[in-house]
Amino acid sequence: MPKLKTHKGARNRFHVTGSGKIMRMKGGKSHLRRNKSDRSKGLFDEMIPLSSRDRVRISRLIPYGA
Repeated sequence: MPKLKTHKGARNRFHVTGSGKIMRMKGGKSHLRRNKSDRSKGLFDEMIPLSSRDRVRISRLIPYGA
């Protein structure tokens, strides 16, 4: 089997934890952030796990990370 290539965009957007969960950032972090409350801006900084269906799709893009 040849080596599989990692999708570079997926490598930058998703991170794999030690237990194997794929984490993602929330959208809407940069544009029009002045109008949002401090609480909602703080929620944007948390990484959240992918849904189960997206996990299958993204794990194909990062074969050695997941």
